[in-house]
Amino acid sequence: MAHVSIPHYHNTEGLRRIEIGAKEFQCIGAKPPFDHPHVFLDMGKDNEIVCPYCSTLYVYDPKLPAGAANPPTAVFETAHA
Repeated sequence: MAHVSIPHYHNTEGLRRIEIGAKEFQCIGAKPPFDHPHVFLDMGKDNEIVCPYCSTLYVYDPKLPAGAANPPTAVFETAHA
């Protein structure tokens, strides 16, 4: 069984825009316990998407490594079993 890690991002800092190195990801809102439902977002052919829960604008930046973000603090590290 193939295991693909989906990056998770948060906007605890309340930024209007976050640049990310992924077009498919999950937005969790703020860090727990203030998170919203963890929603899967897919930009498709576009280079930006707005989270329907927290209104964060995520912009794809192909110069960033996969799973990275600008600011780097927006990456949410998930626990692996």
